[in-house]
Amino acid sequence: MGAGDAFAVEERLRREDHDVARAALERGEILPLEKILARVRESVRGDVVGVELERDRGAWIYEIKIIGPGSAMIEARVDAQTGKIVRRGD
Repeated sequence: MGAGDAFAVEERLRREDHDVARAALERGEILPLEKILARVRESVRGDVVGVELERDRGAWIYEIKIIGPGSAMIEARVDAQTGKIVRRGD
């Protein structure tokens, strides 16, 4: 597989992930990302640099990467249905 083929596969997977997330939002299984980020910003200082949505044991989880004070990398795992931070790693 050439570099162009690998890029095309990666782009297709990204679109599929987006479609899965949109469908979960439309079904009411997850909160909108802007609500999740607002809740995270209430308790974690820093700049969001990455967000992933994944399934973990049947639950939707947002994995949010934040550059905090002193350039510390913080990872917050947030229940996508409730907005509750379920784990925070500094």
